[in-house]
Amino acid sequence: MKKIIICFLGLFAGASHATNGINLIGFGAESTLMAGADIAVARDTSALNTNPAGLTQIKTKRFDAYGSLLRITDLSHEDQFGNDRHASNLYTGLGGMGYAQKLENMACTVAGGLFAQGGSGGVFENMQTAFATEDEYSGLFAVGKLTAGVGCEIIDKWSVGGSFGLVYAQAEQKIFPDTSAPPAFAGIEIDDATSLRTSFKLGIQYRATPKLTLAASYTGKTELPLTDGELKLNQTGAGLGIVKYDDVSLKGLALPEEIGVGAAYQMNEKLLVSLKVNWLNWSDAMKKTELRATDPSVAGLPDINSTSTMNWNNQLVFATGMAYRYNDKLTLYSGYNYGKNPIPKEHTNPVVAGIFDHHLTFGGSYQYNSEWTFYGGIEYDFRKKVDYTNSELPFGNDTQLRNEAVWLHMMVSRQW
Repeated sequence: MKKIIICFLGLFAGASHATNGINLIGFGAESTLMAGADIAVARDTSALNTNPAGLTQIKTKRFDAYGSLLRITDLSHEDQFGNDRHASNLYTGLGGMGYAQKLENMACTVAGGLFAQGGSGGVFENMQTAFATEDEYSGLFAVGKLTAGVGCEIIDKWSVGGSFGLVYAQAEQKIFPDTSAPPAFAGIEIDDATSLRTSFKLGIQYRATPKLTLAASYTGKTELPLTDGELKLNQTGAGLGIVKYDDVSLKGLALPEEIGVGAAYQMNEKLLVSLKVNWLNWSDAMKKTELRATDPSVAGLPDINSTSTMNWNNQLVFATGMAYRYNDKLTLYSGYNYGKNPIPKEHTNPVVAGIFDHHLTFGGSYQYNSEWTFYGGIEYDFRKKVDYTNSELPFGNDTQLRNEAVWLHMMVSRQW
């Protein structure tokens, strides 16, 4: 079963470049094009990942398939060793799909879906090191979710829902793997460390008036201990060659506990506006990582035990979005999302580059007929610069990370 989940999620959870920490701002086209102001809207299959109570708005059968293409316009690292390097992984694709169906003779809708959940990554090649070499510093971390859920209208005006999923994560990292400068430094490469854990999300919607909907959601913390990886330690300078450690684990990464509240107001026949405030408990999810590698290929070498401090701050995300029904076929979307960068300056890492504060979205949907609707739009993540010194990284003092990105979001939906 685990191999099947990994195979499916591998299609959609490439090394993504998340925006609220390691989380994406939205899921599916409408959610994202309203900048994540989705809790009180949640009317397609992405409700599984935003507010499962919203599934009750699907009254027949619905299938959604979406894809996003990220273009990194400026992910750059600068340090005292003369580096001013732009990441080489300029493009990232991700996506997902969902199916929902209302149950006969019941006020409930069931659904299942596959979503790219988030992640981060950067590949910096030909970096000048403190050891007079040129080498690579990179890290790729991807998270995907296979989930199922149900939303039910329990009494007049009230809907509740829940979704439960399997979360798969994968990580790879290179820290100057071709460099060996004993006794000060030995390059490291970690491959194929993975995690598979369960998750859940609960939601509620209240139609206070025909125009006003209030909503709330809760997401539990999902720990992602990475295991089953392989570590290569460069000991060529000590005459031992590349030493392989066959039992590797990396603990300390997690998706955070979240509490969200929102409201949507149908101002007139054409214009819907929506708001969301979301609290992310990063301080509990991202404290420190603990790397442990055992079973070396060279007898007598010690195990590797290393820790890295994160100490992320909690994050409040504010999102506002609008949907304007221009005519019977065309709907226009726009939104703005703000969440202060949760990563402390002293623990900034160029391959965990979720440092964005501001995000702007716009786009539209076209209803081709009663069954088919097509969505498309753009997300812009405003350029952010962080000057920092991280004593746990091999970059010295006075380091700078810059990040800017543009997304293309698309989705096709069928209802019948």
